[in-house]
Amino acid sequence: MKRFEGILFKLAMIQFIFLLIAQLLLLQSDITPYISKIQDYEGVNGDKYTKTIETMILEDD
Repeated sequence: MKRFEGILFKLAMIQFIFLLIAQLLLLQSDITPYISKIQDYEGVNGDKYTKTIETMILEDD
């Protein structure tokens, strides 16, 4: 049982280290667009202009 607990502890520590590395990479503004897609979801990644159509609803009184 001690061996199994030791393996679990080592795996948890490795997972924590990878979590810290991932968080540090996401904080780097130069690297973020390549590894995170949140800018695409928010629509702030680049100068992509789309044509918009404005419509007016006229009510007949």
